[in-house]
Amino acid sequence: MARKFLYVFAVLIALVIAGGIAYRLYGVEILRLALVPTEQFRGQPRVDPKVYADARMWVARPDIAGNPSLWTPAGYQPAAKPQAAVFFIHPTSYIGRDHWNAALDDPETNARTAIFLRGQASAFNAAGAVWSPRYRQATFGAFLTSVADANRALDLAYGDVAAAFAAFVKQVDPKRPIILAGHSQGALHLTRLLREQVAGKPIARRIVAAYVVGWPVSKSTDLAALGLPQCTRPDQARCLLSWESFAEPADPSLVTDLYDRSTGFDGRTRKDTPLVCTNPLTGTADAAAPASANLGALYPSADLATAVITPAKVPARCGPRGFLLIGEPPELGNYVLPGNNFHVYDYSLFWANVRADALRRLAAFGAKR
Repeated sequence: MARKFLYVFAVLIALVIAGGIAYRLYGVEILRLALVPTEQFRGQPRVDPKVYADARMWVARPDIAGNPSLWTPAGYQPAAKPQAAVFFIHPTSYIGRDHWNAALDDPETNARTAIFLRGQASAFNAAGAVWSPRYRQATFGAFLTSVADANRALDLAYGDVAAAFAAFVKQVDPKRPIILAGHSQGALHLTRLLREQVAGKPIARRIVAAYVVGWPVSKSTDLAALGLPQCTRPDQARCLLSWESFAEPADPSLVTDLYDRSTGFDGRTRKDTPLVCTNPLTGTADAAAPASANLGALYPSADLATAVITPAKVPARCGPRGFLLIGEPPELGNYVLPGNNFHVYDYSLFWANVRADALRRLAAFGAKR
């Protein structure tokens, strides 16, 4: 399923190789034609948080069979008695253009989602019990257009996430620490969740850390509104981590061209503002680390059944704008996005380090309390 999901990107890469100039001129238009829905957005009712009392509304939850977040590669095991509760918002797994939002019962989309949880949320299962909701995610094409329907689709998706979080808070032990994490679309929704449901609220005292991975966060215009400072020490709790991975030579223009035209959470333009960059190899801000500091990247097979952890292969440093640079492209697979963008691999490049980071911050949080 993962290969089906990412096949479209492999095709695009082939187009880049075959006609670089044409791609530079028309690449985004090709993406839009292939993936942006042609139908008008159809409004749907908001979800009541009570709906998320049903275990079927969760991809991962401690009490469900076949929980994909409990997967681990050889040599690792989930904690028998995890101390924290992890709220993980999965990335986009719906790429259809028939609708702006995914149906909750779409089997192919749900199968991809489970694969993403095995490769991403599993990094947290030593520190906490992972909860990850099903939500009517916006389709991939919503990120390729500025039409109003795209924002409506994202707003609908966030409504589900907010309802799930409210149900999550009610169902977990009120004394249990909370780790918040997401990737890509999930990280975007996490920034809104932090602003609206966490910052300045009593629940904020329970937050160990927030992993806003695969989505840009401006230091100048966004960070203050999220209610958590950037993590600057590896043993710091109650802070935020964020990174976007690029091999070198990196061309992040497909990200920055849109991002620099957007408005930050404080109302100012994000143009040319520095991004929050956490080096997952060190757990610190604006740092550099050699490949020897990488405890293990996750090299996946199609379904992760034979995935292995390989240490000391991938270095990382924060570049001038705040993108995470990983040196020469590693051989993780054929699904690198244009511009040497390793977005698909933001977690798997540093899987073992993320695992250690969550445990370290959880220990610091406990000591602080």
